[in-house]
Amino acid sequence: MRSNRERSEGTRRTLLEAARSLFVERGYGDTSTPEVAALAGITRGALYHHFTDKRDLFRQVLEAEAEAVREDILASTQSDLSPQAALISGAQAYLRTMTMPGRTRLLLVEGPAALGLEQSLAIDQANAGSTLREGLADALGNENVDLDALARLLSSAFDRAALEIDAGADAVRMHHTMVWLVRKLVT
Repeated sequence: MRSNRERSEGTRRTLLEAARSLFVERGYGDTSTPEVAALAGITRGALYHHFTDKRDLFRQVLEAEAEAVREDILASTQSDLSPQAALISGAQAYLRTMTMPGRTRLLLVEGPAALGLEQSLAIDQANAGSTLREGLADALGNENVDLDALARLLSSAFDRAALEIDAGADAVRMHHTMVWLVRKLVT
């Protein structure tokens, strides 16, 4: 028998999955909490037991997406790679993981529009942004450069590449170009 905690976590997970699906399909503005509850097969009361409101639900969907991106990056850099090779491997992992259907829309389009740029950047900074800064610090060593500013600028380039790929640009060319950029930066 499942405990109350396990049932509660299962309900929460079901709601997040339903919300993700609708936010990807329709966007934040055109998705309602009754639609999320209906798709999940759960009452609105149960939805509001787990989430304060639609914005809270959306923020938690984004946090889960951002954490998945971070985990993919970390998994690609766990071996005995040099700092430069780990940074390149992490760059490739970011672009690869952003091709999961709907991820680019959620994190780079809907997120800033619904939550505002400041909160979206904070979610990124707690996840992929922190891995990028750590990778740059390891790869660049004692370079006299503002690592925070450099990480934000390079993150913007990665995000733009993900948006371009999502819009139909040649993914292979984008990957090669971003890898070239990272190699030039760290050599």
